[in-house]
Amino acid sequence: MNSLTIKRALISVSDKSGIVEFTRKLLHWNIEIISTGGTLKTLREAGIQARSISEVTGFPEILDGRVKTLHPKIHAGLLAVLDNPTHQQQLAEYDVTPIDLVVVNLYPFEQTIAKKGVSLDDAVEQIDVGGPSMLRAAAKNFRFKTVVTNPADYQGIITEMGKYAGAISEETRFELAKQVFFHTAKYDTAIGNYLAKVDRTAGSDALSEVFSITLPKAGGLRYGENPHQRAALYGNCGDFFAKLHGRELSYNNVVDIQAAVELLEEFAEPTVVIIKHTNPCGVASASTLADAYPKAFATDPKSAFGGIVAVNQPLDMMTALLIDKLFTEVIIAPEYPDDVLDFLKKKKERRVIQQLKPFHSEMHVVMRHVAGGVLVQTPDDVTLKGDQLKIVSSRTPTAVEQAGMEFAWRVAKHVKSNAIVYARSDRTIGIGAGQMSRFDSSRIAVLKARDAGLDLTGTSVASDAFFPFADGLLEAVNAGATAIIQPGGSIRDDEIIKAADENNIAMLFTGIRHFKH
Repeated sequence: MNSLTIKRALISVSDKSGIVEFTRKLLHWNIEIISTGGTLKTLREAGIQARSISEVTGFPEILDGRVKTLHPKIHAGLLAVLDNPTHQQQLAEYDVTPIDLVVVNLYPFEQTIAKKGVSLDDAVEQIDVGGPSMLRAAAKNFRFKTVVTNPADYQGIITEMGKYAGAISEETRFELAKQVFFHTAKYDTAIGNYLAKVDRTAGSDALSEVFSITLPKAGGLRYGENPHQRAALYGNCGDFFAKLHGRELSYNNVVDIQAAVELLEEFAEPTVVIIKHTNPCGVASASTLADAYPKAFATDPKSAFGGIVAVNQPLDMMTALLIDKLFTEVIIAPEYPDDVLDFLKKKKERRVIQQLKPFHSEMHVVMRHVAGGVLVQTPDDVTLKGDQLKIVSSRTPTAVEQAGMEFAWRVAKHVKSNAIVYARSDRTIGIGAGQMSRFDSSRIAVLKARDAGLDLTGTSVASDAFFPFADGLLEAVNAGATAIIQPGGSIRDDEIIKAADENNIAMLFTGIRHFKH
């Protein structure tokens, strides 16, 4: 083991949690402490002897602290290759003493920009310059330096020093160096993304020339899409949902949670969404969740088995009892009264998820991995406005038909293409998803509705894209539908409209396509 004895430490931290205790323990090995600004003040107030950066450099901190550690006596002390005779000679020539341990964490840029109403000037002042420079210098020179950026690592450092008489192994130094470069990359990405967002607010393109993303590992997952695949979750997902009970989440669970909540957020009234393999198999709204759940479940009772149930209101006991009658992988709600949560915990394997805040607030871009890179697009967050609807049929839809079309349209946006949704004003009746033919999607939706014993007479139908031929429309007519909403735009639109008129179907064009691949 190539261990390095710590003789001199530079400590400069924005997050001061644990720093006094950590520094006191360093003093057990008679380590010289150098510090800056607020950290120096904190240490001295705790009775810890520490030298200021100015004492080491012979140069004061200037420009409101913007310049303090950017000095050759600091960076030469960090970057010198200690088994290089020329470097050793130059250190002696310029009276530079090596620094063995660097403890630095950065200005709280991400916390600053998360504050409501923060100005660009305030954000810019929280861009750390000296901190990343020291971290990168020490991490580059990990053969001779130990660099710590996370307070969670303090105890491990002290334990290892106790084991090796004040020294740190090269294996540990290497691992800490890796953490530094991930940390500084994440920091710089946050700055770049923030500035790009400011630029977009000023009117520039939402998709920048360079796409950067760095995310911390939030935790491992039970497995990937299949048990033989490993998987992990990255990012700040814990800000948006929390597991209150149940088995470890799998990759598929998380994907389904995302799909369920994205659909749920289309509705303001009490709504229940049942998801299976990212496709909705039932959606309904009512004055209460207990009234909505049976309607959502009735759309496709067979597919609901082993699915995910999401609600947009605190989950009451009556609805919980209804959900409990069927095996459900995951339940999602914004709140759970104590008695409801205790009841749901009786089934050990069922995951109970709390939605902590709206998912759409995080949906700035949508990504998908491809060979050699990622596809990036803005989210499909277009909402349907009344003035966008164009009546193209001879017959104007009734208020009931239009309400059914709009309900179906909101759901169709979240169904894999080709998507056909039969609905009434408050619930889905039949859903056809993911077929290569729109006609087949329509037939499957009808088949599922009939299998569930539902009456399709007077339903409204939504299609996520235009009907290329009249056969899909005629399938809806034969099933009993009386109104259709679709984007339009086919070269056969006239033929489709004629078929609608011949069958007394009311039809709206939206001009908006909702493919979901």
